[in-house]
Amino acid sequence: MRAPVQAAAVDRPSAEPSPYPLSLCGVTITCALLPAYTVRWHYGPLPTTLLETSILLTLLLFAVESWRCRVRPELRTPFTLPAALFLVAGAISVVVAPDRRAALGLYRAYLVEPVAFFFVAGFVVRSWRHARVVLAALGFAGIVVCVPNEFVVLQAIRHHTLNVAVAPPVVIYQTANALALFVVPLIAVGAALLLYSADRTARIGSALFMVIAIPATLLSFSRGGYLALLAIAVLLALSHPRRTWLAVGTVLLALAASRVPPVANRISHELNLADPNNSFVERTRLWGATLRMLRDHPILGGGLSGFKRSVAPYRNGIYTEDLIYPHNIVLNFWTETGLLGLAAFGWLFFQAVRTAWIGWRKGIQSWRPIQLGVLLAMVGVLIHGLVDVPYLKNDLSVEFWTLLALSWAGRRLSTSSA
Repeated sequence: MRAPVQAAAVDRPSAEPSPYPLSLCGVTITCALLPAYTVRWHYGPLPTTLLETSILLTLLLFAVESWRCRVRPELRTPFTLPAALFLVAGAISVVVAPDRRAALGLYRAYLVEPVAFFFVAGFVVRSWRHARVVLAALGFAGIVVCVPNEFVVLQAIRHHTLNVAVAPPVVIYQTANALALFVVPLIAVGAALLLYSADRTARIGSALFMVIAIPATLLSFSRGGYLALLAIAVLLALSHPRRTWLAVGTVLLALAASRVPPVANRISHELNLADPNNSFVERTRLWGATLRMLRDHPILGGGLSGFKRSVAPYRNGIYTEDLIYPHNIVLNFWTETGLLGLAAFGWLFFQAVRTAWIGWRKGIQSWRPIQLGVLLAMVGVLIHGLVDVPYLKNDLSVEFWTLLALSWAGRRLSTSSA
């Protein structure tokens, strides 16, 4: 994954103001509010969140500005067909779900709204300057979840109350793994910008973000997050002309970080299969129960929001956790959206990798670091997804589609410049 030497196109931002200033503002605010799905209330009988309200307002602003400009939004993207298939699979999963009301809420929050937000963000981001603003908002959201988490963990270490054998303390999210799932893809983009961007402001912002986000990820004690972070770091090093030195330095830093006492203690629990706090052993029991369930329901799975209920008869007294997803990226989509949804997400993921790769190799020079960052973020999603749930969550689904929107915007501008 070598760095391209010569630009295929030049980013020429238009001197004219954006025809979608309010929509772009809505996209930016929504990205900054990604963790705000934890702020919840009701409109009458309908539950909602601050994040959802921001998404809906952004969609409304985009509709108004499109009508005023007499412009029809562009729907032809590399992601349109797999997104449509994904929505169809989700709709089927709502019908077959044991609790259709809960399933409809997840369908709205995890599929419909993020996909709609993708089309808006991908359309209104029309220059590198726009992309930089959106990325800054994502970085702000990452810092918002990192700083308080770092504080409580460091306080626990200071007062000798931290027990890494169990889940570490959290502030905004319910689990520390959720922090790593959200932040690691952003670290991938920030690292690519830091290493390759010609924009000094972007490099400084990325450096400041990573100074906060990388320690926060280490202090989340997420083993899946560690693996994803290591994979991203190694691939980023290999993309550089000085790949040998960077790769060796990355491995040495990873080894040094793994020897920090709390981190080493956390990792040691996973290396001892007889340890009652070994989460991988419990994961294998969870996956076994899930596969037994899917053997009887191979086409449709358990339906959206249906895993906890559908897997119950297949526990066999072995699987004892009380989780709402099987914590594996393949099994997550298979159980929630059936084989059709799994195929649709696989297609989406392939298109994400393909679009970012082409953008990294042949795109506009200023956008190439973003394309590399999105490519590495997809690697992080895949690696962490082997043992966790990297999409089926309000903030993660919108983050995923926002990264795809940035990648698509860069490819669209590259094509028009060429």
